[in-house]
Formats: sequence, C-alpha cells, structure tokens
Amino acid sequence: MSERVRFGVCLEKDLIQKFDEEIKIKSYTNRSKAIGDLIRDWLIQQKISLQDREGVGVITLIYDHEIRATTDALLDLQHSYTGKVITTTHIHLNPHICLEVIIVKGRLPQIKEIADKLSPIRGVKQVQLNLTTHQLD
Repeated sequence: MSERVRFGVCLEKDLIQKFDEEIKIKSYTNRSKAIGDLIRDWLIQQKISLQDREGVGVITLIYDHEIRATTDALLDLQHSYTGKVITTTHIHLNPHICLEVIIVKGRLPQIKEIADKLSPIRGVKQVQLNLTTHQLD
C-alpha cells in the first residue's frame, strides 16, 4: 500500500454538505475515499485527453436557449466539425434550459478542443466531457 498524505481543503459549507449527502448515498465510509476516486478519475481524463490517438467523447452541456444566438453558435460549432460529431440528443429540461449530449469520434485532442470551444459560448451553463479509447495502455 502506498504512503498516505493528509492535506486540508477549504470549501463552502453548502457544497460540502451536498458532497456528504452524495457520498452517503454511494455508500462511501469517508470523504477521503470519495475524493481519492474523484482525483483518480480526473487524472485519467486528463491523461487520455493528451494522447494523440483515436477515441470517443461524450460531451454533455446545459444551456439557456432563450439567450440570443446560443443555439446558432452551438449548431455552427458542431457543423464546423462535420465527420467528428456523430450524433446529438436534445432534451428540454424546462421552458428555458436545455440539455444536449454530443457524441464525438476522432483524435482525442481534437475532441477536447470541441468541448473547450463550447464553454465560452454565451448561454452555456455547463460543459462536461468524458473521453474513452479502447487503447488504454
């Protein structure tokens, strides 16, 4: 077993309360294990995104479709990556907010580039990228 290191983290009270609720639901016995799993997953995603190999990405974004030009900007970006964007699914969460899932295939750095270009679009509230490749060596 590797050596353990203790460190401190300062977070907003409501954020840590929500985190504690979630780790309890997932049956974690302590915060350390949950935080360790989050860090490991993040590091894997970072490592994968730097590898210049073929893979698949799932981009999930939430946006306000009532903000002027948001939908057009999202569509323009997707059309500029023809051949990389495989499919999208669009869901109306409420009268103003939409969730969109974009499945992208290609070189991993280019998939990350697509996701990175979504975040600055006005009206986009959240972008999450999950990358994978069958070549995980």
